[in-house]
Amino acid sequence: MRMSKLFLRTLREDPADAEVASHRLLVRAGYIRRAAPGIYSWLPLGLKVLAKVEAVVREEMDAIGAQEVHFPALLPREPYEATGRWTEYGPSLFRLADRKEADYLLAPTHEEMFTLLVKDLYSSYKDLPLALYQIQTKYRDEARPRAGLIRGREFIMKDAYSFDIDEAGLAASYDAQRGAYERIFTRLGLDYVIVSAMSGAMGGSRSEEFLFPCEIGEDTFVRSPGGYAANVEAVHTPSPEPVEASLIAGLPAAEVADTPDTPTIESLVEVANATRPKPDGGAWTGADTLKNVVVTLVSPTGVRSLLVIGLPGDRQVDAKRLEAAVFPAEVEPAGEADLAAHPELVAGYIGPGVLGPNGAPRDDTDGARGAVRYLLDPRVVDGTSWITGANEAGKHVFGLVAGRDFTADGVIDVAEVREGDPAPDGSGPLELARGIEIGHIFALGQKFAKALDLKVLDSGGKAVTVTMGSYGIGVSRVLAAIAENTCDDKGLSWPVGVAPAHVHVLATGKDEAVFTTAQGLADELVAAGIEVLYDDRVKVSAGVKFADSELLGLPFALVVGRGLADGVVEVRTRATGEREELAPEVAVARLRDLLASASA
Repeated sequence: MRMSKLFLRTLREDPADAEVASHRLLVRAGYIRRAAPGIYSWLPLGLKVLAKVEAVVREEMDAIGAQEVHFPALLPREPYEATGRWTEYGPSLFRLADRKEADYLLAPTHEEMFTLLVKDLYSSYKDLPLALYQIQTKYRDEARPRAGLIRGREFIMKDAYSFDIDEAGLAASYDAQRGAYERIFTRLGLDYVIVSAMSGAMGGSRSEEFLFPCEIGEDTFVRSPGGYAANVEAVHTPSPEPVEASLIAGLPAAEVADTPDTPTIESLVEVANATRPKPDGGAWTGADTLKNVVVTLVSPTGVRSLLVIGLPGDRQVDAKRLEAAVFPAEVEPAGEADLAAHPELVAGYIGPGVLGPNGAPRDDTDGARGAVRYLLDPRVVDGTSWITGANEAGKHVFGLVAGRDFTADGVIDVAEVREGDPAPDGSGPLELARGIEIGHIFALGQKFAKALDLKVLDSGGKAVTVTMGSYGIGVSRVLAAIAENTCDDKGLSWPVGVAPAHVHVLATGKDEAVFTTAQGLADELVAAGIEVLYDDRVKVSAGVKFADSELLGLPFALVVGRGLADGVVEVRTRATGEREELAPEVAVARLRDLLASASA
């Protein structure tokens, strides 16, 4: 590749919408170009890196016996209707109609198509186990695309699917895919943490995410000294033991007290400590209060309903945990119109008395119905005593006991997880970290096979439903994660295995001898099987060439410039900044050794 002919323009200024280093540098270095929010064009250098990432993925998929196929991105509605996902995906699905008014979608994922393909071609247990995969573009109408390739509306994904006769076969397929993922990310130079995860819309008995620990990651995960690791959405809060019924009977009766101007937990705690000393002589804290948070759930069909979540007042509702818990519904703050339909909800003073099983039926435009649905945090167990709203402005209830004075419709585990909280398995205090999701694997079971009637005949001639697994890698996201992991303040810094070329040859000077020598060395490198980007631009200064070289981030640079008069050229290592001068005739051998060492 010659830079005088390469379709490339580097930028000196950061793009206005760039939030993270990988996004900023991939655009500035001319690897990608924004086409629309969350949608990017791939330029020649970017495509070369992408192809190398894909090659690693293909090699490891092929090594475990998976076979590659390729589906269209434009798909008919009917299979997704059969599995319920035409509706479940809600507004994140790109829907469209053709000229005959038939409904189509741009695929967010391809479970249905893989299932139907196997159903069409295979009918016997002798055909299984089977693993198929593809690398294909996916589409999701993200509400907030951000961070360049890390959260886009169009992205490239490797999705694989296993098909087995039973759960034992699925377990073996799952483990094979899991091992392949570990090898893929190791080869790509990415640290990763495997965490338990929510299955969400995919369903199934087991789900794990591969996360690249990174401060700019959108996923929060936890880990403990004893080895527990989970996405924060999948953390199960340990519940205290309920108080025995005989002891609950002896607790003081609840009392309503005046608490004027206390719409917040902080103001309530302050008034409580000033007016009603705590029986044990200590101080009231937010943990003694029961906060009732109102949200609106919007179903995929647009139906709105109110949900109230009761949790200790010193905790906040975690938005991502809540979204995962109520999927496929979407969550919105309760608006004025939502609250106006429920005048029993007094903002700042809501208590259990008007919620869930405790609320009296009421008549409205929809006819008779019960009170607002009420779900409790796992910490709110029978026998625990709380300060909470009295459903009247300026009043709270003291000593309201769960199980005696109120109940709920169920439990919801959506409170924030904090640093130092106990691990659910007792393996120590939790540590919080952030990461980029680079892979996700699911033991699907029979959800899609049942919906689409994928069966084969077993050894006894009986038709049995096939058991499936699903395994995804965000290929374009992985590329961004590598860039994020290796870049510095000067630019990108690609590992040898994915770099668009191995050596950046720079001719820095005006003498003809400089360009002649640089050309000769570039030819020698290519002959030795080394990929070269040659900066042969004549009217570009050495300073610009050096800046571009650092921005583009090839592993090694070979500089032919003013030192040539003294019989030396310079080899630079991008990752370490090391430089060494040596005679031109040994430069190719030296670079071959450096590449071999970097690839080991």
